[in-house]
Amino acid sequence: MDSSEQEKVDGDIGVEKKKDKTANGYGGDGGEPKGTASSADQDSGDFYDVEIEKSNGEKEEKPPQESKEESTSISSKTEEFNDKEITINSPKIYCNARNHYLPAIKSQAHLPKPDPPATPRVERSQSLSIAETMPSIGKYISDRSSSFSAAIVRRLSSWKEDNGDLVVKNDSLNLEVTEFHIPGVKVIVKLKSEAERLGLDLKGRISFFTRSNCRDCTAVRHFFREKGLIYVEINIDVFPKREKELIERTGSSQVPQIFFNEKWYGGLTALNELRNSGEMEVKLREMVGERCPEGAPPIPVYGVDDEEEEDDVLLETVRSLRKTLPIQDRLIKMKMVKNCFSGVDLVEGIMDHLDRGRKKSVITAKLMVQKHFFHHVFGENEFEEGNHFYRFLEHEPFIMGCFNYRSSTNDSEPKPASFLADRLSKLMFAILEAYASDDRLHVNYSGIDRSEEFRRYLNVARDLQRVNMKLLSPNERLALFLNLHNAMAIHAVISIGHPEGVLDKRAFFNEFLYLVGGYPYSLNIILNGTLRRNRTSPYSFFRPFSKGDRRLELAPPKLNPLIHFGLCNGTRSSPAVRFFTADGVESELRCAAKEYFQRGAIQFNMEKRTVYLTRIIKWYNEDFGTEKDILKWVMKYLDSTQSGLLAHLLADDGHINIMYQDYDWSGNL
Repeated sequence: MDSSEQEKVDGDIGVEKKKDKTANGYGGDGGEPKGTASSADQDSGDFYDVEIEKSNGEKEEKPPQESKEESTSISSKTEEFNDKEITINSPKIYCNARNHYLPAIKSQAHLPKPDPPATPRVERSQSLSIAETMPSIGKYISDRSSSFSAAIVRRLSSWKEDNGDLVVKNDSLNLEVTEFHIPGVKVIVKLKSEAERLGLDLKGRISFFTRSNCRDCTAVRHFFREKGLIYVEINIDVFPKREKELIERTGSSQVPQIFFNEKWYGGLTALNELRNSGEMEVKLREMVGERCPEGAPPIPVYGVDDEEEEDDVLLETVRSLRKTLPIQDRLIKMKMVKNCFSGVDLVEGIMDHLDRGRKKSVITAKLMVQKHFFHHVFGENEFEEGNHFYRFLEHEPFIMGCFNYRSSTNDSEPKPASFLADRLSKLMFAILEAYASDDRLHVNYSGIDRSEEFRRYLNVARDLQRVNMKLLSPNERLALFLNLHNAMAIHAVISIGHPEGVLDKRAFFNEFLYLVGGYPYSLNIILNGTLRRNRTSPYSFFRPFSKGDRRLELAPPKLNPLIHFGLCNGTRSSPAVRFFTADGVESELRCAAKEYFQRGAIQFNMEKRTVYLTRIIKWYNEDFGTEKDILKWVMKYLDSTQSGLLAHLLADDGHINIMYQDYDWSGNL
């Protein structure tokens, strides 16, 4: 080898070393480490799993085909371009997907290697089979994937040249992960938990008692999540029978109450002392070694109901009538009515079964109607003896479309409406705390579907079938319908998915039904029929309720336009999902409106004197008044900066252009 050839080899080796140094997370400016690099074992050939996502839809320009010597450190197996999967040595790379994993190679010098021996050429008179051509296909895929991987590694290593700033974002749905947003690249690094950082093998258990919608409980929950510690939460609103255990262990029903194994430590104040004094390590070391003793608070038993059902006092009579009454299809007022019976037959059936007089039998029949065992086929009356026809609740034509209906109606004694309203809100608060982001803009629907809280919520939804809604106060009724709408939207996403097209929206908003108080309710009926007092929905000419519909009796005495900012339909542009309490529903609605407008539901262009409002106001403009009235109404819910800009536009009485933002129908996942 002459001197020129030797210089060329030395130059190639230098270039190869520089590339390896860059791929390991070190730049060319003195070897400063990058955020995703490891400082140990720099001569090793191991891999680190780094998640990478291209931003703004940028496509990385592929470099020229690398030589085989430059790609020997990456063993590639398959490659499919155009947003398909590329598998490289076990870790996966997904182009333009949510999660991308890229093996970042640690620093290692690669020396030139000799060429493999030439394969003798085989001449054949016929074309090769697929099996015979596989080696060349595999080589082609290997070369292409190596080239593509090298391009991504170089893009990751060159981020500092564009912008040295590093933005850290906490993922509230998975607090063990931190996102590093780099220009053109998204890197996600899994952080070590407190126990892993200390090198402790915890076999004990951290548990604490909580309630739904409790600020101190939320603070304790966030503390353990940030530390990456596994804990058991016992929500006594979800598991009511555990409250007795809490009182026995602590002498009080106050929450939160924290336990390290069987030892009671205290509440939020005690946890703050533990954090400030640095004694967390001591507490964690106490749980190393033996497993959690039997004296510790037991883990909640899932799939077992705490509440016992009680049969209705009229159930035996109703079951007898279901078997003996002449139920048949009849032509009534030029309409074919299925599965109905006459009032006369009902009274006689009650007289025969209970051996009562006619007057007492009529009173019993009216009581059955109040408990929603049956209704008039046209809703003309509650019950009157004579030539009137009625139908059992399970025979109503809408019943099979109700998602809180199972194989039969709930014949248990109806629970008080106020109890069910309170139970529903507490369960849904617990679901949000466990399966939604801190700002409640993102919801983990798959986690909700598998949760015990959601299973118990479905039981509460079934109890709503025959509840007497008229016994609720106006504020209780308002809070219940707001909560029911948001809970039904979550249930609809889980059951039928997010609406994507016109037909999906119809199924989502109009055909997903609940049976509540003996009548069907959809998301559209709750919003436009009940909360908006029977007004037409956008792009519709028909009111939800016809004249005489008994559901109108449950509408609030006055329409409150703030309801639009408390209702979430599972889309990105809708308000954040939330639930309300009967005592504070008015103030909570005002807070919801302020949060929604301050999150971008109003924007300004002062030069063009244009205000950009959420499209919700356009759809329901009759609830807000004229355009100028709308701007004055909105001002009450803006922050100081937004309010100042709008006041400046309104001050000179000049013309103000009002335009409406696009609505994002994609899911709030």
